[in-house]
Amino acid sequence: MVGVFRRSLSFPNKPTVRPPPPSKPRVSHHTRSISLPCRSHPLISHINHEISQIKSWSSSFDRRTTAWLTDGLSLLRDVQETLSDILHLPQSQESLRNRPVFFENLLEDLLRFVDAYGIFRTSVLSLREHQSAAQVALRRKDDVKISSYVKSRRALARDIAKLTSSIREPKTKYNRCHVDVLNGSYGEAELASVIGDVIEVTVLVSVALFNGVYLSIRSSKTTTFVGFLKRSEKRDKNCEAIEELKQVEEKSLVGLSKKKNEEVMILTKKMMELENSIVEIECGSEKVFRGLISTRVSLLNALTH
Repeated sequence: MVGVFRRSLSFPNKPTVRPPPPSKPRVSHHTRSISLPCRSHPLISHINHEISQIKSWSSSFDRRTTAWLTDGLSLLRDVQETLSDILHLPQSQESLRNRPVFFENLLEDLLRFVDAYGIFRTSVLSLREHQSAAQVALRRKDDVKISSYVKSRRALARDIAKLTSSIREPKTKYNRCHVDVLNGSYGEAELASVIGDVIEVTVLVSVALFNGVYLSIRSSKTTTFVGFLKRSEKRDKNCEAIEELKQVEEKSLVGLSKKKNEEVMILTKKMMELENSIVEIECGSEKVFRGLISTRVSLLNALTH
């Protein structure tokens, strides 16, 4: 009886040395669940490539044309779509929830962009409507209605000019390095860096858009701040204008009743080209506007899931 009793006590002692402590898998699993994998997710590599394309687009232009601008808007739309996909990843959502300050700054920046593009969208729509009415007035040589068109264009230019300052200083761009890498992971730092880069190129394309349209349709008489700039600085500002949009200057619309029919025909053709450019820019900015809304919705979903 004693021998049997001893064997029953000694039998379970053998396997107790071999199995790993139960706490290790739980710690390892917890670490992986709050961050992106150490090896970059394919979407991260993809969005980095798209960001590089935008930076190349910005630095390699010969002329600022409508096609050049719409290319930039299209590239930005692609970046926004990829970022939205990244924000749908459970790892990304968990990582952002663990950093409420960074999360709130990103939400605020996206809201600023959405507001700016919403205002721009309304302004461009109004500009296109005035443009259509002006073409009718031009054919009739109606100086009164053309004068009204010029005033409306000036007002819209002033509204668009304000948009640049509203998005120039995003919080996320400068605070992205404040992510706690020591307590987080490489994946979390990488995510924060990518988001900061997306905000940076969004500012880059948006400034090109807002300044390009503003400098193309503004009245040189109303931009008093330009008068204080050096001539070289003036030339730099003019280089930011979109070629097709600046073809119809205000001075060319003065005194229509005294112009020859040939001159009016040339102006009419330029006005049609101007309207076509406005439509293209409107379509491109509309896609970015929708993309920004989608990205912000994805971010809000990260907070609620």
